[in-house]
Amino acid sequence: MEQPAITLHTGARFPLLGLGTWKSKVGEVQRAVVEALRCGYRHIDCAWAYENEQDVGAGLAEAFSSGIVRREDVFVTSKLWNTHHRRHHVREYCMQTLKNLGLSYLDAYLIHWPICFEYGGPAFPQDEQGNMKIDKEPTLQETWEAMEALVADGLVKAIGVSNFGVSHLEKLLSFAKIPPAINQCESHPHLQQEKLVEFCCSKNIAFTAYSPLGTPDSRSIFNWTGPTLLEDETLRAIATRHGKTPAQVLIHWAVQRGTVVIPKSVTPSRIRENFDSLTFNLTPEDMAAIKAMERGLRYVQPAWFPVWEQWMRRRMTWQT
Repeated sequence: MEQPAITLHTGARFPLLGLGTWKSKVGEVQRAVVEALRCGYRHIDCAWAYENEQDVGAGLAEAFSSGIVRREDVFVTSKLWNTHHRRHHVREYCMQTLKNLGLSYLDAYLIHWPICFEYGGPAFPQDEQGNMKIDKEPTLQETWEAMEALVADGLVKAIGVSNFGVSHLEKLLSFAKIPPAINQCESHPHLQQEKLVEFCCSKNIAFTAYSPLGTPDSRSIFNWTGPTLLEDETLRAIATRHGKTPAQVLIHWAVQRGTVVIPKSVTPSRIRENFDSLTFNLTPEDMAAIKAMERGLRYVQPAWFPVWEQWMRRRMTWQT
């Protein structure tokens, strides 16, 4: 079965279902990538900050060498981390990602977050009080121009962003010579991001939803104590009517509304189950019921989230 896809403004085919690799452990993600490509996935999402790109690359190499799929048929996305926003770091760390993945180019390279950390130490630099060390010098325009140079040099096919709100995108579009092709953000029925999705659509920016299952392990990662998306009674009732799992309903909901979705799994049966989410349709009544599940809940709340949220609310976008 050929995956449904949308077309980016670059003309590239962007599969609506991808394999997410955040939190996938080294030693497991290689097998996950191979299994995903074997069962029909043609989109792999990764990032330098996930600390597993070499394992992802090993999985890609195995799939290519064994004839499961050709390189040109797989859409591979990676991301520029928060400590690497200065102009000279952008190319350096793109090259490192390419080396990790064993690739000569990326299909898409995204700015991971609209926030800059101090360079020269850990990926999450903190001061003695435990506050994130923010680097205020790099400008969004500086970073984006360096991203555009990657396209000119043939290292990436498309560039985009992640975790950008409307105000960030408006700022970026005001000077970008190459507009962002993708914006990847948390999205699920408890955080549907309708206004952001509509804005992206109006600007021909593809919207990718991460944590589409509501990050089931957010209780342990982010000390989340609120409701769990997969346990929602409305969702369970819809799943029962269709003979599907709640996870399959969530994945298909994202695809049916026209967004790209990247559920993570390293379990072969769940990888196949997620792919089978493409084999049914939700009714208008189902879609309306899911729309009513909106709660404005973010499950992904990293240590620097208060600073990022403040920028989002006050429209204190990255300086230019």
